[in-house]
Amino acid sequence: MEPIIQLNHLRLKYPGGERLFDDLSIEIKKGEKVLILGSSGSGKSTLIQVLAGLIPNVVEVPMLVEEQTLSESWGYVFQDPDAQFCMPYVDEELAFVLENLAVPKRKMQSRIAEALNLVGLHLTNPHTKIQQLSGGMKQRLAIASVLSMEPDVLFLDEPTALLDPDGTRGVWDTIKKVANDKTVIIVEHKVEHLLDFVERIIVLDSHGKIVADGASANIFGKSTTLLNEYGIWYPGSWESYLNTRKKFSKGNITVEPVLKVKELSGFRGKEKKIYVDEAEICKGEWISVIGENGAGKSTLLESFMKLLKTEGTLEINGEKVKNIPTDLITFVFQNPEFQFVTKSVEAEVAYTLRLKKLDEELVLEKVEEMLRLFQLDQVRHHHPYQLSLGQKRRLSVAAAVIHQPSILLLDEPTFGQDSRNTFAMLEWLEGLKEAGVAILMVTHDEHIVAEFSDTIWTVKNGVLIDKRSNERLRGRGEKDAVGAI
Repeated sequence: MEPIIQLNHLRLKYPGGERLFDDLSIEIKKGEKVLILGSSGSGKSTLIQVLAGLIPNVVEVPMLVEEQTLSESWGYVFQDPDAQFCMPYVDEELAFVLENLAVPKRKMQSRIAEALNLVGLHLTNPHTKIQQLSGGMKQRLAIASVLSMEPDVLFLDEPTALLDPDGTRGVWDTIKKVANDKTVIIVEHKVEHLLDFVERIIVLDSHGKIVADGASANIFGKSTTLLNEYGIWYPGSWESYLNTRKKFSKGNITVEPVLKVKELSGFRGKEKKIYVDEAEICKGEWISVIGENGAGKSTLLESFMKLLKTEGTLEINGEKVKNIPTDLITFVFQNPEFQFVTKSVEAEVAYTLRLKKLDEELVLEKVEEMLRLFQLDQVRHHHPYQLSLGQKRRLSVAAAVIHQPSILLLDEPTFGQDSRNTFAMLEWLEGLKEAGVAILMVTHDEHIVAEFSDTIWTVKNGVLIDKRSNERLRGRGEKDAVGAI
């Protein structure tokens, strides 16, 4: 069978960056379900952009290839859903796709409703501004728009990274149903949902070289040593890590709250989006915030930072505040690009310390430590926007924690990360907790909730409805712990 997609002897190099894919060759046959794995920054997203033809036809990146075959009918779901929207409203975004397929106007409304229902994006009114959706809801919309195109080939670049566990399962169930007869090329860290779907796995090393290519069962069954070496997620990654992780410690939690809120409401425009009757965060406490996509988790953190209009009382160290003291409390956005302010990775990490006018020798010493810890030393001179999504995420966290604030608010800090960097980041955060830093983290990762949290907050329909200790999860089996979340 002739390949539907083919590259022979690909060479590619980003301006100012290292060379990727030095003499890479690959071919994909019609109907194949292919999963591309690799550590963060290995070139997975770049490779599928080349396979789709986005590079260099849309994104101009210098490349050479001796022979190339591309599909004429394809759809692409980006890591960042905001990157692919053309219209301001949900229904208009889907209508734009349907109009290009010459769908009659009388059928538009039902087709839009069908597309939204297919991916579980339930809205009271489809004529909703896309910018008002949560990150996970945007991902569902992006998937719905691509599936509406009915392409022969689907390129999926971490399509469920921002989705809650139920949403992740639902979206993959949908993709499996509609893509059974399609060619599907996937980059994804949540591999457990793909075991019954992908037939072939391609593994890249840190320079974009193919180090394994074979049947899924063989790669996952016989190559775990290789996958561990490159920090690649595989079924059992968490179990292997937990077997060697040091025992959980309570650290330095005190009964004295460092942040306390009472009858706090957060608004987007005139609409109340979050309400907290009463809550507090104590020194050295790790709180995980859970809830469905769109429940209000990110809004909760933004309200604590007063990035939104708020009503109610917010106290830090026992004093009511109107303006947030950023030297004491730091927020890491879900979208890391929202907080970049410099033109290099090195300068971004150093920015806060230089604002404090610390001795430059001390600044450079701390920056070196953070660059090594977060695996960013090889890209120190890159512009933050040149990094992969996983690298951007690590940079945003490194820049936020370098001055060791008293309170750290994190919105999905581990999405898009390989296993090695995920575990390193969590252990670093646990070190901050042991030193007395209070951590409030929004996460969909059930293992983080079960294994690292002291306290679990649940947000539902814009209200903080539950605050409970994690003691009953500690020491129980993984199945029981996950089921209780």
